[in-house]
Amino acid sequence: MILLDLFLGFLKVGCFSFGGAYGAVPLIREVVMKYGWMNDDEIAYMVAVSESTPGPIMINLATFTGSSEAGIIGALIATFAVVLPSFIVIILLTIALKNLLKNKYTQAAMNGLTASVIGIISATGIYMILSNTGINASVGFDMKALILTVVLSAVMFGYKPLTKKNLSPFVFIIVSAVCGILIF
Repeated sequence: MILLDLFLGFLKVGCFSFGGAYGAVPLIREVVMKYGWMNDDEIAYMVAVSESTPGPIMINLATFTGSSEAGIIGALIATFAVVLPSFIVIILLTIALKNLLKNKYTQAAMNGLTASVIGIISATGIYMILSNTGINASVGFDMKALILTVVLSAVMFGYKPLTKKNLSPFVFIIVSAVCGILIF
């Protein structure tokens, strides 16, 4: 019976949670309190723990609750139940969008959105460079930050022409960390 309760309780959470993790917390609270799986203090503690661990809060809470109530099988069932509605919606959207993406108007809109996203990301990057090097005059000029920006830009733009390969984001993060440690 506990396995069915875990499935139905977290299926409800997965179906009716909107607005991200914090929007789901009241519904999760309602479900776990209804079944007596946790009290208010335990819920607050588990939300804090779920925020500090990798993964979505809903999945972490479902996995923990399922595990504490019915072991590994309970963890699997609760986790499956909480992600099942999203999985079904994504499958249905993929099927619907497959045909929609072939439409010339949809492709034109997507091309416009792609350009917009590139512009937004570029503007954010430029803003961060300016604000962190002190060029925008809100903070003092920081020569080290400017040097780091120039070095990382040279690595980013010079890697492919020299090696004929794309620079891995993981490698770039490591290079950035090493440069930051050396410069600062």
